[in-house]
Amino acid sequence: MARTHLFTSESVTMGHPDKVADQVSDGILDAIYATDPQARVAVETLVTTNLCILAGEVTTTADVDYEQAARDVIASIGYTDTNVGFAADTVEVRTHIHKQSPDISQGVTEGAGLHEEQGAGDQGLMFGFACTETPELMPMPMQLANRLVMALASLRESGDLPYLRPDGKSQVTVAYEDNKPAYVHTVVVSTHHAASATLEQIRADLVEKCIRASIPAPLLRDDTIIHINPTGRFVYGGPAADTGLTGRKIIVDTYGGRGHHGGGAFSGKDPSKVDRSASYNCRYIAKNIVAAGLAEACEVQLSYAIGVADPLSICVETFGTGKADEDTLIGLIKDHFPLKPRAIIEHLQLRRPVYRETARHGHFGREGDAFTWERLDKADALRQAAGI
Repeated sequence: MARTHLFTSESVTMGHPDKVADQVSDGILDAIYATDPQARVAVETLVTTNLCILAGEVTTTADVDYEQAARDVIASIGYTDTNVGFAADTVEVRTHIHKQSPDISQGVTEGAGLHEEQGAGDQGLMFGFACTETPELMPMPMQLANRLVMALASLRESGDLPYLRPDGKSQVTVAYEDNKPAYVHTVVVSTHHAASATLEQIRADLVEKCIRASIPAPLLRDDTIIHINPTGRFVYGGPAADTGLTGRKIIVDTYGGRGHHGGGAFSGKDPSKVDRSASYNCRYIAKNIVAAGLAEACEVQLSYAIGVADPLSICVETFGTGKADEDTLIGLIKDHFPLKPRAIIEHLQLRRPVYRETARHGHFGREGDAFTWERLDKADALRQAAGI
């Protein structure tokens, strides 16, 4: 008899207050990188009713209007109506940004610190994960949850469902049989909406146009549980209803609770911060190992010390699915992947203004020019080197 267990992941829309903050922080990074790709950036954002606060450390030659950059992002998300308590044209924007600490800077600048090479921008541990559950090599609950919020965004921005507003969440529970995804057990969708929309209308529309359009039919059963706006009303939403902060959705940003997380957030940080660049690299490594057929599931950990270029440790876990032992995989990683901060940045082309898009709908399992860490350009070489 098959062993069954349930696993749940959630995602949030671009208009969720924490995601608004993430996108503003990354929008400022992009605005700086548009003219100064060598800048050092660490920007945090807080959003609440009619207020957006920017704070952090920036060292750059770029001349950026931080306030206007924040307003542009807020408008692009869809917060343009003053009646919802948070709108791009009327929100108060306060800016408290200063230069990066020289003590940190010297550890990241080549030849300036104790080591000649560019070192990591901080100490820390980073993880990446991949598995064969979806074509994107992502855990199925996370990928489906992201698809749902992407569908909500598309339905709102296209005007197909004009009563939708930017805030919202999704949640997907997948039933696994003998550790393989079998079907979707439960779906939860909560969406911000105009007062004129009835719950019956919202439920009917989202079942057909969001849930059934996003989740493959074979995964949905007659007894799949569906909750849509389970409180009955979601008219009051966005930053006016709930304060948002950069970096509070780190599990939403990654693998939905599968595998481990080092604790470092991504948004608002330039890639000299290994919280971001090494996490992207860990995903790149894990995904190529799985794509090469060396494992059905793979988690990679790297750790760093501030100012030191080489990782302090490399760990690989394949959860009993590996076609090669973990020492062999570590050897392949050292031979085929960049591991020093400068090499990671150059190989993954991270000094580009591509980050605002990463701050919505997850950083992984995505397509597009920005997502270089999703490439499978190492899979063939790994397969050949492993003799598989």
